[in-house]
Amino acid sequence: MLRPSRTRELLIALFLLGALLFAPPLLIIFNTATRILGIPALYFYLFVVWAALIALVALVVERQHADDDEADPDLPGREPGQVTGEPNDA
Repeated sequence: MLRPSRTRELLIALFLLGALLFAPPLLIIFNTATRILGIPALYFYLFVVWAALIALVALVVERQHADDDEADPDLPGREPGQVTGEPNDA
């Protein structure tokens, strides 16, 4: 299970990575007349990095959410693997 501070650290690291990847020196490298799959290299780079950052943030947040949903002894009446809000089979 990820600690809340660990999740926060990962999200801050992803923010800094995004700031680095969208910094002008890297953008200048990809600002060429080259085309990748018929798309200008700069546009391709921007959308790939953007999609990758979104996927990484989703992975971090969902991983924390999944860990929170697992057995938590502090919640009364909830067993491991039981989903709340659905009828009980018992």
